Amino acid sequence: MIKIAVCGAAGRMGSRIVALSRDYPELKLTGAIESKTNPKIGIDAGIIAGIGEIGVRIDDRLEKAIANADVVINFTSPEATLEHLEIVKKFKKSMVIGTTGFSNEQLSIIQKASKKIPIVLSPNMSIGVNLLFKILKDVAKVLGDDYDIEIVEAHHRMKKDAPSGTAIKMAKVIAEALDRNFDDVAVYARKGIIGERTKKEIGIQTVRAGDIVGEHTVIFGGLGERIEIIHKASSRDTFARGALRAVIWLYGKPAGFYDMGDVLGIK
Repeated sequence: MIKIAVCGAAGRMGSRIVALSRDYPELKLTGAIESKTNPKIGIDAGIIAGIGEIGVRIDDRLEKAIANADVVINFTSPEATLEHLEIVKKFKKSMVIGTTGFSNEQLSIIQKASKKIPIVLSPNMSIGVNLLFKILKDVAKVLGDDYDIEIVEAHHRMKKDAPSGTAIKMAKVIAEALDRNFDDVAVYARKGIIGERTKKEIGIQTVRAGDIVGEHTVIFGGLGERIEIIHKASSRDTFARGALRAVIWLYGKPAGFYDMGDVLGIK
């Protein structure tokens, strides 16, 4: 039995992880964490998740919960994730991180921590999206520099970071496949008289509206034809199930910096 603690347990993603963890007989929820100011502190996590009482109350002390957990799942903010990471590292546990919006400096901190504990970090836990990363790499290599590349992502109005971590990862995968420096070719917005599109730029555009769970479209535009590769998530459950699958895979692994490609064996 793998014991898990969920950080952000009262949030949109965390509550689905709490609910769906019951579908995995090898998993047992032993901790549910939220920020000190969250009004749901003290309420049973199962009630918040809509599955009835499960005997695990929302707490604000990861130090207390982690003593009885093997793996911590984190879908919070970059700042909260790094605070939790220090505690996980102190107790020498494992961590699955689905938080997005990290700066390069924050990512470096996580990578450094992975030398001491096993960590799975992915901007998107969907199995379909992670398969798409591999497909995009192969497509980009075949098409080369003759096709313009644009990425359009759409999410709900409450998403705080932009572009999405998934869109950035897609662009980085494509840039690497084409031997381009991501920071040099990424273009995030266009307005006014900007001149012709450069040959090697990768456009990344953002939509925020309503309750869109997550949509990503990658366009390879050539002269005379256009290829569009699209992924649409209709439920957060796809991300939650991916995170739980990552937990099962990560348990017992040595210290290291892993992603969903490792979990799915498609790197």
